[in-house]
Amino acid sequence: MPVRVAVSLGDPSGIGPEVAARAAAGLGSGVVPYLFGDASFAREARAAGLALPAVGPGEPLPAAGALVEVTRLPPGDRRPGRPTARGAAAQLAYLEAAFEALRCGDADALCTAPLSKAQVQRRLPSFVGHTEWLEARGGGARSVMMLAGRRLRVALVTNHVSLRGMLRLLTVGRIRETVAVVARALESDFGVLRPRIAVAGLNPHAGEGGAFGDEEARLVAPAVAGSRRAGIDAAGPFPPDSVFFRAARGEFDAVVALYHDQGLIPVKLLDALLGDAAVNVTLGLPFVRTSPDHGVAYDLAGKGRASERSMAAALALAASMARRRRRSAPRKRPTR
Repeated sequence: MPVRVAVSLGDPSGIGPEVAARAAAGLGSGVVPYLFGDASFAREARAAGLALPAVGPGEPLPAAGALVEVTRLPPGDRRPGRPTARGAAAQLAYLEAAFEALRCGDADALCTAPLSKAQVQRRLPSFVGHTEWLEARGGGARSVMMLAGRRLRVALVTNHVSLRGMLRLLTVGRIRETVAVVARALESDFGVLRPRIAVAGLNPHAGEGGAFGDEEARLVAPAVAGSRRAGIDAAGPFPPDSVFFRAARGEFDAVVALYHDQGLIPVKLLDALLGDAAVNVTLGLPFVRTSPDHGVAYDLAGKGRASERSMAAALALAASMARRRRRSAPRKRPTR
């Protein structure tokens, strides 16, 4: 049975629509895409050789996939690299419509093209990002943001918060909770039978025995010890300047980083230099969600230079995770 993936096309003035069209055009027969965006998205679809019927919002979704025309924006609100207020509202509408398809069982996974947080906040001031928005709709589940490439997987204890705010959020419990979510997801969604998880320190040289800070001894080490007592193969704290290349060469299945840039810089560097095609994955939710590891890239929009590599990887991973969850779901006993 094919996997149905709902795709929100993100900022209509960014690269999301074009990379999604090219990525969807390259999908195999085992994946059915439902692309939620503007009616004018048909242009990108035709240019990419993507032949899907167009349907309106709320209409039944065809079994072989569809372009769902959530909005019909004036041409001025679809200009590449020129975000507008109507475009800000539109990208939130695409996300809401794609999530609704997932919630109603019309899709098996969600893949989100890049949106602009700053633009969406014009419509929804409380919006912080996809991860937090989805966590609020996940039934109270604790979500974890992971960037997953071919060589390196990195999960974050804290996401979109200042360094000052991160220090307030960093607790033994939060680190342990993150490690536990990552361990479960590696097993259930990535097929890693005995996950090996490294936890990064916060300070240079992981604190150098307290010379450069006590967060490692006070927060990270107790969290690692507690994780090990719970049966998780966790280790650390490791110096942040060495743990990522150790994981990239195969010593660990994932690294838990303590804050956003600590974890994302090495992943994106490998992606840029070696073409690792990293994917943003939201772990811990009762549904599958992936995204490319880049933003709206207004400077590339409409120029035909944006790569669909990460978007294609995000669609493929969404389908793979959905298949694994489908196989592991309890089978319903036939009624007599």
